[in-house]
Amino acid sequence: MDDQPKDGAVSDGQAGGGRSGLIEDVVRRLRVGHYSLRTERAYVGWIRRFILANGKRHPRELGVTHVEAFLTGLAVDGRVAASTQNQALSALLFLYREVLGQKLAWMDEVVRAKRPQRLPTVLSQQEVRALLAQMDGRMALLARLLYGTGMRLMEGVRLRVKDLDFARNEITVREGKGGKDRRTVLPASLVPALHAEVDRVHVLHRQDLANGAGEVWLPHALSRKYPKAAREAGWQYVFPARAISLDPRDGRWRRHHLDEAMLSRALKRAQASAAIAKPVTAHTLRHSFATHLIEGGYDIRTVQELLGHKDVATTQIYTHVLNRGAGAVLSPLDR
Repeated sequence: MDDQPKDGAVSDGQAGGGRSGLIEDVVRRLRVGHYSLRTERAYVGWIRRFILANGKRHPRELGVTHVEAFLTGLAVDGRVAASTQNQALSALLFLYREVLGQKLAWMDEVVRAKRPQRLPTVLSQQEVRALLAQMDGRMALLARLLYGTGMRLMEGVRLRVKDLDFARNEITVREGKGGKDRRTVLPASLVPALHAEVDRVHVLHRQDLANGAGEVWLPHALSRKYPKAAREAGWQYVFPARAISLDPRDGRWRRHHLDEAMLSRALKRAQASAAIAKPVTAHTLRHSFATHLIEGGYDIRTVQELLGHKDVATTQIYTHVLNRGAGAVLSPLDR
């Protein structure tokens, strides 16, 4: 009987690797809210850590002091970034508000970590060319696409065949940050390579269909509203994974998009080969896209729409990396 949880405690299955009780409720509520799989994994991970950090006591028995102590421990002992600390807080607030149905006064009193205001890392156009010259294959195409469109990494890997409009030289970005759709430019220089990639996807899709597969994940209720759409060519990912895998959301076998970590590793290798001292990530390409457009004379509202920023103030940060501040001032010593 010693293995049984005490009254008010959460069992190992609930707090650890199991999918029962509280954690199952969290997963169910996240999926009802159409949260992404990445967010689901992150939130479940933080909730488990919170429960384990408090002796497996049920969150109903805990309050603001326990939440603040947990977040403080992350900052002091774990030395996590402010964004990571805020993600943990968001997970706990989701647990209390959406899963446990508690809207208590202390929830509004928990202070989010202040994120430092830093300028984005931007590559020069010469550095971008040097970086891309060190890449080949699908990773080179994806990197060029991110730089040429300003898309985020996950927007790029989740791109569907139907969202490429070659006639209008446009790309429709579905379910971007904040759940918003938008359009961005399709670089003319990438049209031949993207046509070839789409042809490859069609061949792969026909092979999957012949093998009894050929299904991709559809967002929200589309799979119920259009039951055949998941096997249609237009819904296939432009950058599909090499193999079919089991979808953890419903246990169905599907061809997912490629692992985004592949591009991150390829960018790291290209950065080293090109001898670029700046840190380079997929988001660096997005920052460079915006900055180079403003350098080219495009107005900030146009750049805001292409990036999908809700507020133009977010886009204005790119004006600070141009030669309009200290870099444009001629020192009196040089006069």
